[in-house]
Amino acid sequence: QAQVEESGGGLVQAGGSLRLSCTASGLTFSNYIAGWFRQAPGKEREFVAGINWSGLMKRYGDSVKGRFTISRDKEKNTVYLQMNSLKPDDTAVYFCSKGRGPYGNTWSEKDEYDLWGQGTQVTVSS
Repeated sequence: QAQVEESGGGLVQAGGSLRLSCTASGLTFSNYIAGWFRQAPGKEREFVAGINWSGLMKRYGDSVKGRFTISRDKEKNTVYLQMNSLKPDDTAVYFCSKGRGPYGNTWSEKDEYDLWGQGTQVTVSS
């Protein structure tokens, strides 16, 4: 059964860094776009970053541009989200997702993705 699983969340002080990992099983992750979304309490799920099948195309949500970097390791079947200069507003549950295909059209739309992880909590203290 195909699945994706996040890891690497935790508690960090403002200005600090975390790296999230998303490892896929039961599928070849590099055949699809991959995305990171986040959801804070009482808010809609928000697009954070996306990466295409080759890793050469990347997109970011406006609130994380210049601070977060998405990447992928084909051999490890894993996608990463490096988060630097973290702010309390970054506090949320972060979800990894697998796209419906290798390219996608609108990466920021949740409908672009058809497989989601359970999420990992990131808490940034001030």
